[in-house]
Amino acid sequence: MSESQIDKIAQIAERISAEENRRTRQTHTINSLLQERQQVLVLMCELGEFESNEVPTDTVTHNLRKFNQQLVDYTAMGHFEIYERIIDGKERRGNIKLVADRVYPKISVSTEVFVDFNDKYEGADESDSLTNLHRDLSAIGESMAERIEAEDELLREISDNLESPSGDT
Repeated sequence: MSESQIDKIAQIAERISAEENRRTRQTHTINSLLQERQQVLVLMCELGEFESNEVPTDTVTHNLRKFNQQLVDYTAMGHFEIYERIIDGKERRGNIKLVADRVYPKISVSTEVFVDFNDKYEGADESDSLTNLHRDLSAIGESMAERIEAEDELLREISDNLESPSGDT
């Protein structure tokens, strides 16, 4: 075998390895995002249960801070780890771009709702500042439902594309 053939084989092996690393990273990112989302849902349910019980304000505010932090972490992870590549036009796979163009507006709206909620309750520390909490949590729940539906559609497309790279365009 000639040296040029060996070099060519080495280049091909390097490209295959880089592609496998990219796929592994994307799979890990998707799994992490889903775990973050699950934590948000758990904390949201726990916070919602406080409405029916007489719970001290400091307990509510403590759990509200945990919820807000998880909500921000989840939202940021989705944006910076998955959606930013699409927003910046770096996504080359046509099928993923088509799905993203359709679902990203819904994801973007939910992000605004989450940021507004966080801004409103970030410094909440007295019962007066929690007056509309359950109404606002309900709005978060509705936004989460819409986001999950849109997000799952996009994540499914990305995952399917990881399994069958021939879908790249």
